Amino acid sequence: MKLIIQIPCYNEEETLAIALGALPREVPGFDTVEWLIIDDGSEDETIRVAQENGVDHIVRHTRNEGLAKGFMNGLDACLRLGADVIVNTDADNQYNAEDIPDLTRPITDGEADMVVGARPIATIEHFSPVKKLLQKLGSWVVRVASRTDIPDAPSGFRAMSRKAAQRMMVFNEYTYTLETIIQAGQKNMAITSVPVRVNEDLRPSRLFKSIPSYIRRSVVTIIRIFVVYRPFRFFGIIGATLFSIGFLIGLRFLWYYLNGEGEGHIQSLILAGVMLGAGFQTILVAFLADLLAANRKMLEDIRFRIRED
Repeated sequence: MKLIIQIPCYNEEETLAIALGALPREVPGFDTVEWLIIDDGSEDETIRVAQENGVDHIVRHTRNEGLAKGFMNGLDACLRLGADVIVNTDADNQYNAEDIPDLTRPITDGEADMVVGARPIATIEHFSPVKKLLQKLGSWVVRVASRTDIPDAPSGFRAMSRKAAQRMMVFNEYTYTLETIIQAGQKNMAITSVPVRVNEDLRPSRLFKSIPSYIRRSVVTIIRIFVVYRPFRFFGIIGATLFSIGFLIGLRFLWYYLNGEGEGHIQSLILAGVMLGAGFQTILVAFLADLLAANRKMLEDIRFRIRED
C-alpha cells in the first residue's frame, strides 16, 4: 500500500519547511509514504525548499492556475505514481500532521472512500466571527447539496482512496473543498469525518485578500454549487416563486375586474403576465439544466472508466 501526501504550494518558502518537517515517513497500514508538492507558479524559492527537505515528487505549473487546479493536478500525479491513498494538506502547517493516521484509518479499514478532517472551528482564535459564520454556512450548503453530514466542509485536510480520486472532477476555479464533498455524496461514496487539531497560524490565508472578498467569493461559490449540482431545485424554486407571485397578482386583478374596478388596475394585469411568463420560462430552464446535469454525470462516469483502465 502506498500513501502519497500532497501539498499545493504558491510562494511558500517561509512555511513549507515547517510543514514538511512535521510530515510522517511511516503511517500504519502503508508500506510506502511519499511526499508530493504542486508548485502553482511560485516566484520564490518554494521548489528549492521542497528539494532540500526531501520531497519525492514535484508537479510544476509555469503560471499560477489556482488552488483547485493545483489540487486536481496533484491527484492526477498521485494516481500516475501508483498511490493507493492520497492525503491533502496545506503548506502553511495549519493542520497537525500527527493526525494523518486518523485520516487514513477509515480508508485502510474499508469504512470510507473519503475522510475530511474536522477542525475545532469555534476555538480557533485567528478565525474572525465572519469567517466562522461562513465556514458554518458553507458546511450547511454542502450537507444540503451532497446529503452528507460533514461538519467542516471547507477543511483542506483530507484523505481519499484511489477510487475516489479517480472519480473527482472540480469545476470551480476558486477552491476544491466544497465541490469534492458534494461529488462524493452524489456518487454514493462512503464519506466520513474525523476530528483533527490545528497549529499556530503562520501567515494570513492566501484564498482571500479581505473579508468582503471572502464573502463575495463564498457567496458566488455557494450559488454555483446549487446551479451545478442541484439545478432543478435551484431554478425550480425561482420559477415556482415567480409563477406564484404572478398568479396571486392575477387573482387580485380578477377580483377587482369582477367587482367592476378592472380599468384602474391594468398595471396589475401587465405585471401578472410578466411574472407568469418569467416563472414559466424559468421552470423550463430547470428542466433543461437537469438534463445537462444528467449528461455531465454520464461524462464523469465515462471519464472514471477511462482512468480506471
